[in-house]
Amino acid sequence: MSIVLAFCIFLAPQAGGAPSGFAELDVKAVLERPVIGPKQALEDVQDYLAGRIPAVPRFESAAEWEKYAGALRAQVLEEVIFRGEAAAWRDARTRVEWLQAIPGGPGYRIRKLRYEALPGLWIPALLYEPERLEGKTPVILNVNGHEGRGKAVPYKQIRCINQAKRGMLALNTEWFGMGQLNAEGYHHARMNQIDLCGTRGIAVFYLAMSRGLDILLSLEHADPERLAVTGLSGGGWQTIFISSLDPRVKLTHPVAGYSSFLTRIFNHSDLGDSEQTPCDLAAFADYNHLTAMMAPRYTLLTFNSKDDCCFASGHALQPLLDAARPVFALYGKAENLRHHVNDDPGNHNYEIDNRQAFYRALKDYFYAGRPEFNAEEISSAEEVKTAEELQVELPVGNADFHTLALELSKALPREMKLPGDPAAARLWREEAAKRLKEVTRAKEWNVAARPVEAAREGPVKITWWQLRIGRAWTVPAVELEPESPQGTAVVVADGGRAGAADLARELLAQGRRVLAVDPFYFGESRISSHDFLFALLAASVGDRPLGIQASQLAAIARWLEQRGAGPATLHAAGPRSGLFSLVAAGLERKAIAGVKLKDDLASLKEIIDKSWRADQMPELFCFGLLEAFDIPQLKKLAEAAYD
Repeated sequence: MSIVLAFCIFLAPQAGGAPSGFAELDVKAVLERPVIGPKQALEDVQDYLAGRIPAVPRFESAAEWEKYAGALRAQVLEEVIFRGEAAAWRDARTRVEWLQAIPGGPGYRIRKLRYEALPGLWIPALLYEPERLEGKTPVILNVNGHEGRGKAVPYKQIRCINQAKRGMLALNTEWFGMGQLNAEGYHHARMNQIDLCGTRGIAVFYLAMSRGLDILLSLEHADPERLAVTGLSGGGWQTIFISSLDPRVKLTHPVAGYSSFLTRIFNHSDLGDSEQTPCDLAAFADYNHLTAMMAPRYTLLTFNSKDDCCFASGHALQPLLDAARPVFALYGKAENLRHHVNDDPGNHNYEIDNRQAFYRALKDYFYAGRPEFNAEEISSAEEVKTAEELQVELPVGNADFHTLALELSKALPREMKLPGDPAAARLWREEAAKRLKEVTRAKEWNVAARPVEAAREGPVKITWWQLRIGRAWTVPAVELEPESPQGTAVVVADGGRAGAADLARELLAQGRRVLAVDPFYFGESRISSHDFLFALLAASVGDRPLGIQASQLAAIARWLEQRGAGPATLHAAGPRSGLFSLVAAGLERKAIAGVKLKDDLASLKEIIDKSWRADQMPELFCFGLLEAFDIPQLKKLAEAAYD
């Protein structure tokens, strides 16, 4: 579908046809020539993000820290996790259904259960329960990471069995996308569909964990002063996330599960998926903060020395210790922050050495003065069960990220009709533009332009530009200028500027000046490695990839106008470039004359209906965009851009 939103003077073919000699110009080769090189995009995004990661402040007393940490915890819960419909999810009653119990091994049984993380979304779980219980006993939430076998993975079963054989209650929960929840709707990059609707997708993850704590603490023999959480990898992330934000947790043991955001920027193996890099978290708190927020509670940080996945001890551990140690010292509890580095096997694991480190922590913190507690692992490999034996029945039609987003999107966007009265219409445009700027976190940047090379092919002057935008971004641009140009067209495409050769050639043939650019994340501006993870981190520091792209385009349009080459018409090929072009036109009311779209979105709901993922096109999942606007409203605002 193609929509034209501009005055005819900018879109009508010019008289006279193609410039003389134009047929010989190889537009594709011109556009393909490198302008900024293969490293510039990465260096730009690293510098930009690193300057926005908050540091852990220093305080003189535990009371000062306590006040700060309490306010920060509340801020993260309210601003990062429970925005939108998530606030209602939090207030819903936790439903738990206990199913059959199966024999475990000597001294314990396994009780199957399912519980609602939020209305309609059930989590399968297993409770490893000692056969004989008297008085109060520790309770442990065992979460798992990116492990396809989920709750049935042997090393997790062995850990839970060992807890039960020592008299503890161990809850083994399933994680989204793993084990029994291994389905497309639970793919973590679909969490961002919920974000698009103005509700925090991260809330689903948080509630799955906090409901697990609720279940443990509801048990008759649960000791609320001895509640622990532990897990590997994504389970390590879950462990620090819930432990730092829920003071009910008294001991935390994340294994190879996280590092500081600042560490991740320069150690790409650590860059986290959607749930580990939730929208706006890094605007308030780094994982250094979350680690320090454990003080003075018992904290054991375990990392692996030769980790072949992520969070290797050599780079991940020390910054966390450096941030948290001064805070633990304020309480006089430096000994409550410990660390363990696994060398054998040293890879990404929660095998016997790491498990025994956990048992030692349980002995020291939960069983102090109990010499009979043995921290050596009890051999239990023969008691490991199959996934089929541990299967928990789930309701038909169990909700997932995609179905939650579909339901949320039904009532969106909020009504935004353009009034017929001219005065009211102007007011609507002003309010809508302000709201669009807020939602996309758009900036008003300036451009410092540097020509890299210039050439002439017949009647066409060619200039390769490096456009330094906002002193942060180096955007490559190629300008094709015929003699006596009839207007200016800025060309962007989902396939990058090199993929827009046909469009550029067509516009040039109409006598236009053509500027083909690659904004953030596209074409030559695409980051060579872990690209979408950097885009997620940009949203986490409080920006929006969509807003960055639109702000770059708006700045380029203003630069063209300052050169006497504007106002410019935006030509966008593809749904992604079409969206940020519409946003740019809605933001920049003078320098952008209109927008011509090809293969664009008819509605933002297509993103959800087609179940697209954030790892495929991260800028489309701008938090709250669909809550405020849909494509028809954005087009109306773009039409109003050039008065």
